[in-house]
Amino acid sequence: MNPFTHPALFYRTDREYLSALVPFAEEGLDAGQPVAMAVPGARLDLVRSGLGTLARHVTLLDMAVEGRNPGRIIARVLRRFADRHRDRHVRIVGEPIWAGRSEVEYPACAQHEALINLAFDGRDVTILCPYDLSTLSPVAVADALVTHPVVWEGTSSYPSSDYDVPGLLSRYNEPLPEPPADAVFEVSGTGDLGEARKFAAERADGVGRERVADVELIVTELATNSLRHSGGSCRVGVWRADGHLVCDVRDGGRLSDPLAGRRPPEPGQLSGRGLLMVNDLADLVRLHSGPTGTTVRALLRLA
Repeated sequence: MNPFTHPALFYRTDREYLSALVPFAEEGLDAGQPVAMAVPGARLDLVRSGLGTLARHVTLLDMAVEGRNPGRIIARVLRRFADRHRDRHVRIVGEPIWAGRSEVEYPACAQHEALINLAFDGRDVTILCPYDLSTLSPVAVADALVTHPVVWEGTSSYPSSDYDVPGLLSRYNEPLPEPPADAVFEVSGTGDLGEARKFAAERADGVGRERVADVELIVTELATNSLRHSGGSCRVGVWRADGHLVCDVRDGGRLSDPLAGRRPPEPGQLSGRGLLMVNDLADLVRLHSGPTGTTVRALLRLA
């Protein structure tokens, strides 16, 4: 039997929310199990109040900060906590989808929820994911049934007949629109990386001076990965759109590992950190990979 459990919690009110989360934490602590709760913004204050004195024994995180980019939640929130307690069952509440998520962010959130099942398969961990039925779209609620094998609702628990991780990952592997023609720099080899970095820095106005170095690093890492793994050239695009600076790198290769950039590095690991670093630096990362090539798009909010 797989010790990993990944239920979706459907709730409509604060009372329903706390009536599930507080006992979830209490039962874990009574059993000597580490408990973490990563929920967004005001939800964190609600949980802290509901836990009362138990709150000091629970790791509490603001998902709106730690998980602003859904691509870093597995490595930097879930695995970071679970890996510290490999000798015991671990309980985690993770709420990555809330009504304030944008349409651009949502596909990455749904993909994250699906990928949790691959990342923790066989691990002795329970990850409970709350969904507010009173504020979320019908699409988000329907997708929760696809990404979670079990649903908790009120006092009942039932299996989801719609559970289909490969289907959701395929559906949200959407081609990303082409960058503006005047925002593209062609990289034909490693000798072009310095010019690509300069190209990115010149177009990084608006993200704040302290983040220009992040833009340079994101473009360098993505272009280097493309040259290394695609066996050819790549195209770097940098432009402003919808309140973000967009860094877009395209090549003719295909990314076969759905968890690339989402695993924390193993001790002594020297390679394979590039996409992980990009997830750390960016406010959102979108990815598309198919027979015609791969696009990785990193977005940074404008100051």
